Amino acid sequence: MKKVSPTRTENFELLFKEHYELLCLVSFAIVKDKDAAKDIVQDFFISYWQKRNTVSFRVSFRAYAVKAVKNLSLLAVKKAIKERSMINDLNIPEYEVQNLLSKEKERKEIFEILDKLPEKRRKIFISSVLEGHSYGEVALASGVSINTVKTQIKRSYAFLRMHLKEFN
Repeated sequence: MKKVSPTRTENFELLFKEHYELLCLVSFAIVKDKDAAKDIVQDFFISYWQKRNTVSFRVSFRAYAVKAVKNLSLLAVKKAIKERSMINDLNIPEYEVQNLLSKEKERKEIFEILDKLPEKRRKIFISSVLEGHSYGEVALASGVSINTVKTQIKRSYAFLRMHLKEFN
């Protein structure tokens, strides 16, 4: 019986199965969020798949993957800190945005601002904040992770705060 070598797809699957858990642990040690760590590792594998024909290693795949996931995780932490800092700088509590919804004029202005959001972000924000669905329900309906829902809602609030300042 002739031994057949695995295809690129099969090789990729083997790499994924062999290294996924380790890479999630590496990322989790940095970001301290299980869902975020999984997202980062998935992003790494997507990026690797897209560059698979041009990537060459001086070290093992494992060493390359660990280094890449560490870098992606550090970037994610840096980005989260920057987002929190931006939100804190705006000094408008989230409950104020919801209170404004009860006033008709402000309500119209807020919906005009919401229309400027990217479609998927707008749908996530409306479903969670205005319709009262849980992050899990929104994630399931949108086909994204809970962490992505949280991120999109944070970005929506920041966008709203920035544009609400223009109205005041």
